[in-house]
Parts: sequence; C-alpha cells; structure tokens
Amino acid sequence: MTIAILCAVCYNEFVKRLTRFDNIYNFPVESLILLEGLTMMRFTLPRDLYYGKEAIDVLKTIKGKKAVVVVGGGSMKRFGFLDKVENNLKEAGIEVKLIEGVEPDPSVETVMKGAAIMREFEPDWIVAMGGGSPIDAAKAMWVFYEYPDCTFEQLITPFSFPELRQKAKFIAIPSTSGTATEVTAFSVITDYSKGIKYPLADFNITPDIAIVDPDLAETMPAKLVAYTGMDALTHAIEAYVSTLNSPFTDPLAIKAIQMVNEHLINSYSGDMGAREQMHYAQCLAGQAFSNALLGIVHSMAHKTGAAFSTGHIAHGCANAMYLPYVIKYNAKVAEARYADIARSIGIDGTDAECVETLRARIDSFNKAMNIPKTLKEFGINEDEFKEKIAEISKNAVADACTGSNPREITPEVMEKLFTCIYYGTEVDF
Repeated sequence: MTIAILCAVCYNEFVKRLTRFDNIYNFPVESLILLEGLTMMRFTLPRDLYYGKEAIDVLKTIKGKKAVVVVGGGSMKRFGFLDKVENNLKEAGIEVKLIEGVEPDPSVETVMKGAAIMREFEPDWIVAMGGGSPIDAAKAMWVFYEYPDCTFEQLITPFSFPELRQKAKFIAIPSTSGTATEVTAFSVITDYSKGIKYPLADFNITPDIAIVDPDLAETMPAKLVAYTGMDALTHAIEAYVSTLNSPFTDPLAIKAIQMVNEHLINSYSGDMGAREQMHYAQCLAGQAFSNALLGIVHSMAHKTGAAFSTGHIAHGCANAMYLPYVIKYNAKVAEARYADIARSIGIDGTDAECVETLRARIDSFNKAMNIPKTLKEFGINEDEFKEKIAEISKNAVADACTGSNPREITPEVMEKLFTCIYYGTEVDF
C-alpha cells in the first residue's frame, strides 16, 4: 500500500534515515511517496477534548445506535467507572456491548478477537477506557473491524493504514497519566511470538473524542503513578528534541515538562490536586509527540519490554531508566534543545551544565520513586543480556521511533548504549 505524505521537508529527513535500514530490516521505504518541494506539515488532534472532573458525563450527549466499550483487567469496573460509562451511553439511547480483559501490553491475538466481536455487533462508536493497553488495543481492533482482510504485517509500516471511520468513530477515556494514547496517532501492540512491541502509527487512529477526567486517575497505585509520569516526561522531552519538532509542538512539550517537574513527586505522594495536573500534563505531552514523534528512548523501551525471561520491563519504567543515558548520547547534536528544556524548569548555567543538571533532575525523580538506575539493578540476568543484546539493538534501531531521533545511531552503537545502561557506566561516545 502506498501513501502520499504531505509533510515533505520533515518526512523527507525521516524517511532518509529509514532508507539506511531498508535492506537490513526490510522496511518498505519505497511505499512512501514524498512530494518534493513542499513545505507543508500536518498537526492532528482529536476533534473534541473534554477535561475536568465528571467530564465522563459528556457521553450522555453522544448520538448513535451502538457502542462497544473496551476495557482492561477490572479496575474500571471495581471503581464504578465502567458502570458510569454504560449508564451514560444508555441514557443517550445507545446499545452497549463490552469487550473486557485486555491484558497489559496487548497481543495481536487480543486485537483480532476484539475485532471479530465488533464485526458481529457492528457498533458505530468504539469507546476505550483505562490505561494505554485497552485504548491501544481498541485502536488496532478498529482497523480490523472496518477492514477484515487487512493483516497486522501491513500495519507495521508507519502511516500505511486504510481510511477509517467507514463504520465507527472512536472515544478514548484514559485512567492513567502517561501514555496519552487518547490524543495520539499511535498504538503499541505486542507480537509475543517474536517478543517485540510494534508501535503502530497513523493519523487515522487519532481518536475523535478524548475525555480526560481526573477522577479516573485518582485510582492509580503509587508505582503506576511513577511509571506513567516518567513516560509522560519522556514523551515531552523526546518530542521537543525530535527532528520533527515545530512551533506547534514545542509549546505543548515545554508546558508538559514544566507541569511534570512541578507535580509528579507530589502526585506520587498522594496529592490528588497534583494528580489532576499530571493527568492534564500527560495529555499535553501526547499532543506534542503525536505530531513531532519520538526518539530512541522509546525505540529501546519497545524492544526490551518483553525481551528478557527474568522479568517484563514496564514501558514507563524502561523509559525512566533509559532517558538520562539517551540525553547524554543525543546532546552531541541536540545540546541547545535540552538546555532549553532545563532553563524552562529553572535550571541555570551553560548549555552543557544545563544538560547535566537536567539529567541529574531526572535521576532524582527516579530515585524518589524507587525506579532502578540500570538494567542490572532491575534484575536482568547478565548472561541473558549479553546473549540477546545484539539482536535487541538491531530491532531497536529498526523501530519506528528511531527515524525522528536527533542523533543517528547504528546497531553497533545502540549495543554500546544498552551496555552503559546495563552497568550504569558513562556514555562517552
């Protein structure tokens, strides 16, 4: 499938980088048709974003006939939010069917099962509620609901999705404050047979409506607050230094960083006012990275999450560990951008001093929230790390997020970077 990308200047650079890996990783770069000479870029967000306490009640005003509601492991039911969603939709005159039990890091199999249920029920609204996993899964289900003959392999290519909204529109209601999938063009699905997370990317899967109700975030345990908060911070920082940053994404990224810097630790400590602000901060970060894309912190997290037998690495935890090391690596070419970030949260000094203090600030967040500093400290077996790291590094470089990283990287250098993260050694290359 071919796709015309109307963002020639920024995407030309993006695809130029991907082309270097075409032969090695079989990335179908030829499927991208670039329109030379254009300077037009795209900025896409949900049509409507409702926020504030009890924003979930806007579901009473939705017009339609049938809605499928996709949720995860049961917390939304335990805390009464699932009942509230069902009742609100029924009050709107909409018939409701549930798809429950989406697992953390949803699988291709879960996606296909959900799509089959949708094809049988034929909803005109898909409502996804919970953490990133049920919302991401529902986005992918949406594609296979509308296009049953599509294959998962077809969706791996960024910006290759068929035109959606032929049968249904999409509402996302996040219960965690990190992924921001309620406002993004991304979905992360895991192929457990390969042990690889695939970030699916296409503006088609940006939700139509996002409902950012802080009441849902109040239910998060402290560890989840920590991991999702650091995920949000990573989103904002990577968006700001991305090769696809713009005057439209920069203010969103900086404001998100400022809010995380001010509120994350208080949110972790149980301050519900701070938790509300973190819920909004992660949403701002999502709006930034959905349009500016990300970098190799995410590439590395995607390819290590399910890679080791000694323990699954939660996505936010991986991002938190990797971020200070990647900043040091990227600062060779993006020092001024990182210094901008540092100064926006009150850090002074030369560019180099600002970058190091920013890294120290991130380390302090991790320490305060009991996040490991290294993969060894996390518990990854050293022999298994050595055995797998070459293949993991190759896969990480091939990840869809690598192309917009400010500094280029090869599998060999990626392996060196992972080794620094495993042992906690300084990045000096």
